[in-house]
Amino acid sequence: MVTPEVEPYIRKKFAENAGLTEEQLFVADATLTDLIALSPRMTNSIDLMEAFARTANALRKDYGVRVRLPALPLDTPITTVLKTFLDEFERQQKETVA
Repeated sequence: MVTPEVEPYIRKKFAENAGLTEEQLFVADATLTDLIALSPRMTNSIDLMEAFARTANALRKDYGVRVRLPALPLDTPITTVLKTFLDEFERQQKETVA
């Protein structure tokens, strides 16, 4: 089970890496394309992948869990990305403990 502080942590780190506030990032129905358009730090999908990687590296450093996201199409909602991060965190956490 994912500890309660992990979701806010991921939200905060991903928003920081995108150069946005959580309120800007996690609006209803916002997609990865919207994120690239809104972010002052992103111009393309490579920048987006780097933000994912920085967020995953922070999780590894602070929680000891290595998270790898699958390839996601640019029309994926940000809320789905967050859920994917959380699901992968939980999966990898279980493997680390086992």
